[in-house]
Amino acid sequence: MFKSTVHRRIKNGVISQHSSAIKPQLTDENKKMRLRFCMSMIQVQSYIDGRTKVKFMEMFDHVVIDEKWFYMSKETEKYYLAADELEPYCCCKSKKFITKVMFLAAVARPRFDESGNVFFYGKIGIFPFYYQEPAKRKSKNRAAGTMETKPILAVTQDLSRSWMIEKVLPAIRDRWPMYSRGSTIYIQQDNARPHIKALDEKFQEAANLTSACNVNHQTTLNLMFWIWAFLEQFNHFNIKKPQEISTN
Repeated sequence: MFKSTVHRRIKNGVISQHSSAIKPQLTDENKKMRLRFCMSMIQVQSYIDGRTKVKFMEMFDHVVIDEKWFYMSKETEKYYLAADELEPYCCCKSKKFITKVMFLAAVARPRFDESGNVFFYGKIGIFPFYYQEPAKRKSKNRAAGTMETKPILAVTQDLSRSWMIEKVLPAIRDRWPMYSRGSTIYIQQDNARPHIKALDEKFQEAANLTSACNVNHQTTLNLMFWIWAFLEQFNHFNIKKPQEISTN
C-alpha cells in the first residue's frame, strides 16, 4: 500500500495510528508482588462520622536510585550559531567506540512550605562511575605518570555497595531536611543484578554509623522509574503532589 493511500485512509477515519510500547513480561508471582507493593503504599483513615479517606503514602521518607549510561558525544550534534560564531569542531578516534559513562542518581520527593515554595528539591546527587590511574607512557598530550580519569565499564555488586556507602549515604546525610532527621529512610532500587541485597550487612553497618538517619534498603520490585525524566521535571518545577481520594 502506498504512503499516500495510508495517509488518506487515516484522514478518512478508516484506519487509525497506534504506538505500542514493549512492556515487561511478568509472571503471576511478579504481578502479586507488584500488587502487594502498591497496596502497601495506600493509607486508609476512618472518621467518627463513618467517612473513610483513602490516599497514597506521601513517601517523603523514600529515596529512589537508578543508573543510566551516557555517551560522551554523539555522531551528529545540532547547534544554533550566531552570525559571527564559528562552527564547532568535534572529533574522536572512531565513531564506533565512543566513550560512555554510567551515572548513579538518587532523588527524593521535594518539600514545600505553607506558601508553596520549594525548600528541598529532592536532588540527592548524581555520581559517575570512574577511576583514576597514572599514565603508563608519555605522549604529545601528557607526560608519563599524569593521572588520567577513565570510566568503569563493568559495575559489580561490590562496586555498587561501595558507591552506596561512599557516595549516596553521605549525600543523604548532608542534604536531607533538618526537621525529618532521625527518622527512617527507605532506599528504593530496581532488581538489577549488581544492586546489593536488602539485608546487606556491610551497607547496614555503614548506614547506622555514618548516616544522620536510619536508612533501610528496599528491593521489592522494579518500579521502572525513569529518574532522568523525573530530574528534568525538577528542573522545570513541574512537580505535582499526590491527590487524595475520598470515599463515602
